[in-house]
Amino acid sequence: MDLEQVFGRLSRLPDVEAENLHAFDATDRLLLDTAADLVSPETSITVIGDRYGALTLGALAGLGVGHVRVHQDLYSGQVALGRNAAALGFGGRYSSLPLGPELLDGADLLLLQLPKSLAELEEIADAVARFSPRGAVLLAGGRVKHMTLGMNAVLEKRFSEVQPQLARQKSRVLKASRPKSPEGPPPYPVVERLAELGIDVCAHGAAFSGTSLDIGTRFLLTFLDRMPAVREVVDLGCGTGILATMYARRHREAHVRATDQSAAAVASARGTVAANSLTGQVSVIHDDAMSTFETASADLILLNPPFHIGAGVHAGAALKMFEAAARVLASGGELWTVYNSHLQYRAALERLIGSTTEVGRNPKFTVTRSVKV
Repeated sequence: MDLEQVFGRLSRLPDVEAENLHAFDATDRLLLDTAADLVSPETSITVIGDRYGALTLGALAGLGVGHVRVHQDLYSGQVALGRNAAALGFGGRYSSLPLGPELLDGADLLLLQLPKSLAELEEIADAVARFSPRGAVLLAGGRVKHMTLGMNAVLEKRFSEVQPQLARQKSRVLKASRPKSPEGPPPYPVVERLAELGIDVCAHGAAFSGTSLDIGTRFLLTFLDRMPAVREVVDLGCGTGILATMYARRHREAHVRATDQSAAAVASARGTVAANSLTGQVSVIHDDAMSTFETASADLILLNPPFHIGAGVHAGAALKMFEAAARVLASGGELWTVYNSHLQYRAALERLIGSTTEVGRNPKFTVTRSVKV
């Protein structure tokens, strides 16, 4: 099976699908083409940031290797890789692993889809330099319009040589070699005091907003005293776990489930929960839009939905979360949502959940309360 056959059969499912959303891009092709000059059948390949399996399955099909180790932050990406691998006959030929020594020990060649944030790249680069062999080569690729000189600088802190390669089809690869031996502990996770809320917040590099308070979450928290005191609560898309932590501290009898599709967010939220002595009250679950949650199992869901899918603005992620909330909420349960006002989600909330009222609005955000029919 050649690379084009692999790419032609890839699916994004269970992630949002649309005509303008694809399961692979030119960066995947460029990374695999660049890697082809550096591999032999004995080369140990590790993939980081594979979105739906293009790099992992492309390496198995086109680079002549028998097995690939892979780390994916997003739960939906892990499920998509599993589905695509099974459909293409590559089941059992890759291992999904967390970012750490089991993923990186003995890795000769690493393929990375560059993340959006420099903090996430720093955590990845440190782990590669810390756990990979001294002869390891990292190929880090991205779309030129999203790449910055800051990415080069982050890699140069961890590698002796960083060489930008020629761009092709608006994508470019940075070739980083000769990892430097790290000095001191890993840079992430970090735990910092969030003084305005009186809590400690833990964050890994990929966690949205780091240890700071996202402005949408800040606005939603101004209505915390108006939210019902109930038993079963979900912080959907929990990030670092600030909403879950604040609700649990206010309502000690509640059982709170914090969930996110990002492994880095889940690890961060677990750290936040532990730092605030709430481990027995708050559980943190890696999942995609509550896919493993029982129907009608929540009395209250708190949601600050994303409005991006990858690098583009798209309402699909929020709508998927609304649909999930409609399934998981018990009758009479409430969904409290904060969103950018220009997105005008109220009609969708009315249709999918039930009666929806505007609780508050400021110049940027709207907070709504939807009651499950």
